[in-house]
Amino acid sequence: MSAQEERSALVPRPSLYAYALRLHRGEPGGRLPARGYELPPQPEPTGKRTGWSETCEALEAVLNPWLTPSDDAGPDKIRSGRGDVARAAEEIHRGLRELRARGGHVQYVVSRAAIDDEVRARALGRCLVRTGTAPLPVCVGLALLARFGEPEDVPYLKVLGQLRDLVGLAVLALDGIDRPTAALVWLGHYTEGPEERRLVDALVAGDADAVLRCLVALPRGMRSSGTTRVRRILEATRLVDVLRARRLPDDPPATELLAWTGQLLLWTASACDDRAEILHYPGAMDAYEAFVAHAAELPPGVDHYALLLSVALELHSGPSRILDWAPGRREALLDALESALNRPGWKAVVSEGDPEEGRGPGPDPESDEAAAERRWRVDWIRRTARQPFRRVTGPEERLRFECTEIDPGDWGGTETRILVDGRPLVPEVFGRGPANCPTHLLDGGLLRAADEPREVQLAEAYCAEGCCGALYVTIRRDGDQVVWSDWRLPARWDSPELPERRFDAAAYDAEVARAENDHSWASPAYRTARLIAAGLRDRPDLLTRWDARLHWISDSYRDRDCTDISLMYRVEPDTGQGRDTGRGREEDSWRQRMWRIPVDGTSPEDRASAALRRLAAEDPRTYG
Repeated sequence: MSAQEERSALVPRPSLYAYALRLHRGEPGGRLPARGYELPPQPEPTGKRTGWSETCEALEAVLNPWLTPSDDAGPDKIRSGRGDVARAAEEIHRGLRELRARGGHVQYVVSRAAIDDEVRARALGRCLVRTGTAPLPVCVGLALLARFGEPEDVPYLKVLGQLRDLVGLAVLALDGIDRPTAALVWLGHYTEGPEERRLVDALVAGDADAVLRCLVALPRGMRSSGTTRVRRILEATRLVDVLRARRLPDDPPATELLAWTGQLLLWTASACDDRAEILHYPGAMDAYEAFVAHAAELPPGVDHYALLLSVALELHSGPSRILDWAPGRREALLDALESALNRPGWKAVVSEGDPEEGRGPGPDPESDEAAAERRWRVDWIRRTARQPFRRVTGPEERLRFECTEIDPGDWGGTETRILVDGRPLVPEVFGRGPANCPTHLLDGGLLRAADEPREVQLAEAYCAEGCCGALYVTIRRDGDQVVWSDWRLPARWDSPELPERRFDAAAYDAEVARAENDHSWASPAYRTARLIAAGLRDRPDLLTRWDARLHWISDSYRDRDCTDISLMYRVEPDTGQGRDTGRGREEDSWRQRMWRIPVDGTSPEDRASAALRRLAAEDPRTYG
């Protein structure tokens, strides 16, 4: 087939943009379709499937002559004229026709192409986006506009973002031009729940009052659907602009809107997910400032105290500390939160509990579960109230281990936040989950430095190490210094190269000892867990005698008045000739036994001693 025949063969096919626009115009009120539209039928590529590197090399061979033409490229060089751009777009269509590639391959190649003429690249991107008839060429156009797009490209990107296979690159391109529209397109595609769909419809309709009403009506359970969704809601609703207004709306009530905004910020900052989305939210610092400016307007109570304290903890040692704060800006927010919580009404929450507790209307008492959660939160507030407002200076600022317990009424859990030169290490270099808990890092002495190098896991992916990896470092003593080196991260193309870090040995040892011996932040159930774990390290025979090992130990996620212990023990295979008495064989399988120890009014030390005595006398497989 000649080039002219091939060109003619492309003409009857409508562009993907025209196809998506026709479908969108058929939506009542311009609604965004959940999960997007399917692409029209496409011819199957005849090329063979190849690995990532081979596919990217094939893409580079097709695209680079048009994206990065050399001075001696002769007649093939792209010029900014429409004819030259259209010809380049047509050649890219032809070159990609047989390739089996995906949008991720295209984005990777285009994002790394050495493009020196932005005007030419932008013109080519627009031509491919508006006239492309196949997914791969349109993906090239979207990837180019992700680098060089301008506001006039927004309508085309918004329409193409409604096609299921193109939404990722369309949103990426919109992110650099119009963040709220990018968030709206993302939410329109991935939102399915009725409350969230109503929010998306209100955003499409441009009804600002309805947007706020739909916002505060969102279910609290939406946090479990991922922090990316929460960040996109913050962006799409422009909550920063709402909070910056001199007067907050009466409908919904201002306090309800404020509290919900703070909760969304906290969820966005959570490290207990794929990544801390607060680091990918350009308006994060402005959002914190706008929220804290109104914080004192919240009425004192346990829920609101826990919210403000959690925000302070996040600004003190969480991922939000990594944001590009101007000098003194973050500290000023902490000062404002401390000042608000030091007012008499708020201080009463710490000393007396919730001033509103027990005053609610109606005869029905608070459920036992709700009352227990409120008590846990009050206890947590009392233990944690001063932690985010302690200022660390001098040698301690070089390295700090912050044992942090999360609000038990929200998400819960504990982590050992590692601050190096004032910056949280794990979210900055790993970003796949929080730092490991103190029972793992501190109670076992793993952070201590010895002459013999020791590799330590600092954090594990929120899913599992076998899925998305973990962060490891080797710790060793080198004279009067402690060295962290030989970092191990998941093998990804965006994994950073981490430098060796050196600390003064005396200051390092002092900080490890301080963190190991600080139990002020821990709940009674968690202190019991730490003491039992220490006893098992001192007397490993308590478990080995039963052919068992400690899997994990912590306060209970569901009941903070209990310590949960997960033990693993071997189940010997049945050979068909009676019980096989050989222990420790590789073919033996492991089974789990859960053991729960309630907080019963005795001290954590007494409960731990009783648990260790029981292990010395009874096989844990017999425990109820």
